[in-house]
Amino acid sequence: MSLDKREPALVILAAGMGSRYGGLKQIDTVGNNGESIIDFSIYDAIEAGFKKVYLIIQEKHEAAFDQELGNKIRDHIQLEYVYQALEDIPQGFEIPDGREKPWGTTHALLSLKGQINEPFIILNADDYYGKQAFVKMYDYLLNDITDSEFALMGYQLHNTLSDSGSVTRGVCEVKDGFLHNIVEILKIVKDNDGAKYEDKDGNWQTIDPKTLVSMNFWAFTPKVLELLEDVFVDFLKSDVKDNPLKSEALLPNDVDTLIKHKGVKVKVLESEESWFGVTYKEDKPKVVAKFEEMKNQGKYPFDLWESK
Repeated sequence: MSLDKREPALVILAAGMGSRYGGLKQIDTVGNNGESIIDFSIYDAIEAGFKKVYLIIQEKHEAAFDQELGNKIRDHIQLEYVYQALEDIPQGFEIPDGREKPWGTTHALLSLKGQINEPFIILNADDYYGKQAFVKMYDYLLNDITDSEFALMGYQLHNTLSDSGSVTRGVCEVKDGFLHNIVEILKIVKDNDGAKYEDKDGNWQTIDPKTLVSMNFWAFTPKVLELLEDVFVDFLKSDVKDNPLKSEALLPNDVDTLIKHKGVKVKVLESEESWFGVTYKEDKPKVVAKFEEMKNQGKYPFDLWESK
């Protein structure tokens, strides 16, 4: 596929159910003028040059997203909804009895098949990535991306931890500027000035707080959808049998599979800015305070969309 300098797009993962958080946190208010984190991400993307956003949601939530977000941003960026549905799986597979949640971030990405033609970044709705991350990714999409070389924006682990509980992170091994290995590690927590995680045997292991991790901020071409289809089928054949109600196809793990078995390369771009998000309800006051501080510093106007 020749990209012929197609205008890059922004894709936002917003179909999660927020089970730990207790609600639809993707559009929960964190700004002092009614903004959610996704407002700030889209604002930063527009400043970087993006002109279109694909919002991956559950169809039942479209009215809520339109009211809280869509109606505010349509004058500033082209918006297209994409639906992630539990029922959208390949022929020959059945949904396990009692399964309610979608199949994870890889499944969400595959929802774009047939709807997207341009190179794109994909990121989480409820994570704040910092302005420069969007600038770097936009430049990469315009000038460097190919169907066999994608990109990841990496963050230092200590800048991504929650004070309120454990987190899951894709821990990266980088060689010569490219992602060599990525492993999803569960139950990472702060430990004094460092970090630790609970291994599969229930033992706590230390981990370097400067370890580079994935926060699900990727740059792809539509070719990735073709490459991931077989990986997702393998997931349905194996993982779902072991955990039929909660197993998820996670994008970091599946990109790692593409690197090892499909000849894909992933360039790692490092962010110098802090990441933060609302993993637990207890995180919210600090996030609210951080956005207010950034507005007071002039990084954002009081009214994001009236000022555009």
